[in-house]
Amino acid sequence: MLISLIVPCYNEEGSLPILYEALCNVRKADDSDRSYEFIFVNDGSRDKTSQIIKELAANDKSVKYVFFSRNFGKEAAMYAGMQKAKGDYIAILDADMQDPPSLIPEMIKSLDSDECDIVAARRVTRKGEPKIRSFFARCFYKLINRMCDVEIADGARDFRLMRREVVDAILSVNERQRFSKGIFAWVGFRTKWIEHENVERVAGETKWSFWKLFKYAIDGIVAFTTAPLRIATYLGFFFAFAGFAYMLYYFIRAIIGQFWTNANIMGYPSLLCFILFIGGLILMALGLIGEYIGRIYIEAKARPIYITSEESKD
Repeated sequence: MLISLIVPCYNEEGSLPILYEALCNVRKADDSDRSYEFIFVNDGSRDKTSQIIKELAANDKSVKYVFFSRNFGKEAAMYAGMQKAKGDYIAILDADMQDPPSLIPEMIKSLDSDECDIVAARRVTRKGEPKIRSFFARCFYKLINRMCDVEIADGARDFRLMRREVVDAILSVNERQRFSKGIFAWVGFRTKWIEHENVERVAGETKWSFWKLFKYAIDGIVAFTTAPLRIATYLGFFFAFAGFAYMLYYFIRAIIGQFWTNANIMGYPSLLCFILFIGGLILMALGLIGEYIGRIYIEAKARPIYITSEESKD
């Protein structure tokens, strides 16, 4: 049996030697007849990541690699790694050691017992993470689970070990703008969750700024639900009805205006606020429509998910 371990990398020169040593320890501790392959996907790194990967491959035939021509993002890197993987069991884990390799033996044992098809890791705490980021992350999971037909577990990570048929199902979803957490849930299969504490990076800095995470959250919502469009429709109906009621109110007031001679009539400030509010809602609805149309445009062009500049020979 072959086990493939996929590691997306972007500027991880400080983490890779530590991760490789940990993966080798997992391999050494396995006393079965299983063999391992380590697949490093270099996502357009600008440091010495590619050099370190080549050195590892020169000294270890189990090390395979794919180098992108530029930075295509982690989603593309995971997809490329799954395409290259030949294992019966296939795992994805980050290079920064926030996905503890020490959990891999337990994951393998769970798949061997045939109790599940996927063993996935989820964080039970967000210790060490900025509180504002943790707050918005929880809000995102609550929001997307209310909108989507599939459930995405709060704290779920991309770190998981999967059977070959699961990976084949994921690869069959060949959309360009990918949200893997949603795809993992969408393909189904029996999933077992392994909970662990949050782990700090062993080296370097996170590549995920608040703005990048926000954009990623929008991608996830747009990719897996049309609920925002439905909300825009409901808001349109609501304000159309409110506008009609408002018009009817002033029509009746004009007919019986003699009873309102002493009333204080709000002037331009209230009207201006109302127009600005409605105009903002219209622009928001147009923006939501634009998000979906933009994704249709990108998918229609059918550009490749990534472009390879160099790849190890099998």
